[in-house]
Amino acid sequence: MATTRIMPLHIGKGRTVGKAIQDIIDYVENPEKTDGGRLISSYQCDSRIADAEFLFSKRQYLAKTGRRRGADDVIAYTIRQSFVPGEITPEEANRLGCELARRFTKGNHAFIVCTHIDKAHIHNHIIWNSTTLDCTRKFRDFLGSGRAVRRLNDTICIETGYSIVANPKRRGKSYNKWLGSKPPCHRDRLRMAIDDALAKKPADLDELLKLLGEAGIEVSPRGKFIRLRAPGQKNFVRLDGDSLGAEYDISALLAVLSGERTHTPSPKKVHRADPPKVNLLVDIQAKLRDGKGAGYARWASVFNLKQMAQTMNYLTGHGLLDYADLAAKAAAATERYNGLSEKIKAAERRMAEIAVLKTHIINYSKTRDVYVAYRKAGYSKKFKAEHESEILLHQAAKKAFDGLGLKKLPTVKSLQAEYAALLAEKKSAYSDYRRARDEMKELLTVKANVDRLMGYDKSETDMEVERQEER
Repeated sequence: MATTRIMPLHIGKGRTVGKAIQDIIDYVENPEKTDGGRLISSYQCDSRIADAEFLFSKRQYLAKTGRRRGADDVIAYTIRQSFVPGEITPEEANRLGCELARRFTKGNHAFIVCTHIDKAHIHNHIIWNSTTLDCTRKFRDFLGSGRAVRRLNDTICIETGYSIVANPKRRGKSYNKWLGSKPPCHRDRLRMAIDDALAKKPADLDELLKLLGEAGIEVSPRGKFIRLRAPGQKNFVRLDGDSLGAEYDISALLAVLSGERTHTPSPKKVHRADPPKVNLLVDIQAKLRDGKGAGYARWASVFNLKQMAQTMNYLTGHGLLDYADLAAKAAAATERYNGLSEKIKAAERRMAEIAVLKTHIINYSKTRDVYVAYRKAGYSKKFKAEHESEILLHQAAKKAFDGLGLKKLPTVKSLQAEYAALLAEKKSAYSDYRRARDEMKELLTVKANVDRLMGYDKSETDMEVERQEER
């Protein structure tokens, strides 16, 4: 379960842009909070010198566009992403933070993700540069951006098997109450009005529009189009398939009015409950020793009976009534899951290396002329003070190249091609990874239940289930 909050970061009083960026990044990259810096990831920037890179991009933006903002300028944005205690590992939280940042910024902004583990709940600080990578535009906070981040975060959590906040608070009212009292949207009201009008069997399109007018719908023909507007609606909506759906297109409505076809109202979305899953049996005696009462024991007895029935259904349905077959299949599923997990992690590590290397190559190229002039000036302190961010970027790039032992730099185009190939490989493997994870968890749970029922040593199987749940 993860919650999010988006916040703009301003310069503030008495601070330069460089100082403001440095203060923000120094806080989120605190080694005491990020396990010595191990839980820091970055995209299109080097987290160690991100403040200099962000500052350099803003100077590039000013040079290219000539647009200058005042003291209210937003220099960066941050998302705080918090997870429920015990549900996720720090490494997985960091990976989900990178995925959220990449999708929300659409890969157009440099960002860093710092996972903090100093509190009971693991949480991410995601900071992205307000200036785009090409230094021609800036990200502007929009109405509903917080809701957009939350929905994207929920989507990522569902894709990866983590829980979401089912009932988030909204304006002091629980989400389910707010949803229950929320009226239908304007387009739904238009569809419902058309459905009611068609139920009265109008003879032609003019009579249908007359019935809509009597129902309070404003009808406004404009050229070859017919526009509709519900009471309280600001803008008109065209009466066509693109705006209201195929069943409400003019051609479809004319066919209904002439008797050539039957109108099918727009279906309502119905949430179907997931099929019941097999859960681990409850150790009732252990719970009683921990202080649980007789009521809990009665509930646990019923719960265990249901889980035993589901376990038998699973074994019968999958032809695993032989214990050796069950153990072999559980081991094979675990091995397949671990293999896919390592494949995805290897791709992510290489993608992170490519992103950093690409950034250094670009920075090296952009700042080469400045560094040459600095060298010709005899490494003047005055010159360095005037071009400090460019010189720092250039030196950091040279240091990175030396550390990698690169004698010949790869082209940015080749790195982009490799990155795209790895990203495609990761995406194709991820659906298999999720299926393998779910299959492994279910098999290990079933095997643990069988072990407990048969009186086998349950410690290893239970520990295996717990280890995989943690992963």
